[in-house]
Amino acid sequence: MPNGPRLPNGRPLSEDEIRASTLGEPQPLCGRILLADYDPQWPELFARDAGRVQDTLGRRALQIKHVGSTSVPGLAAKPIIDMLLVVSDSADEDAYVPALEGAGYSLRIREPGWYEHRMFKGPDTEINLHAFSAGCLEIDRMLLFRNWLRSNSADRDLYAQTKLTLSQTDWKYTQNYADAKTAVIEEILAHAQRK
Repeated sequence: MPNGPRLPNGRPLSEDEIRASTLGEPQPLCGRILLADYDPQWPELFARDAGRVQDTLGRRALQIKHVGSTSVPGLAAKPIIDMLLVVSDSADEDAYVPALEGAGYSLRIREPGWYEHRMFKGPDTEINLHAFSAGCLEIDRMLLFRNWLRSNSADRDLYAQTKLTLSQTDWKYTQNYADAKTAVIEEILAHAQRK
């Protein structure tokens, strides 16, 4: 999932909240997070799906960016490509969701209370395609976090160590692991904003 707390007070999502935002039945993890060493193929996988999304949406895709840990060379990550899609209004699903579904993308998450975030799974590559509206604050946060980790080895190492430690815990849902990273993400973002 994207960086940052889902709720204004920063608390993790409850199981009921996870269920409410998930289309279909949430997929429990019930175990540990699999982290893989950085794979130089990840940018290629992103580029392939970015091209497919761009071809599908045309000018409706205002931005498509590689985000998340797979976008940071040298950083271990869950082997799932996180993609940022910026559209005019992510709440206006009629404007872009049918086209994406026609190309094989599956809408899995709808979070109207968190920047009108939508998340799709890809048709073949393991991806999380995160859709936000133009001007959304989370877009800048995601890109700042990615760019800072690419350029700051100390915070990249801090994030890597945090992820490794958390990956040794059994989690019911992947979202629980993502929520557990919030404090260190906020710390790193504070460093990036002071630069």
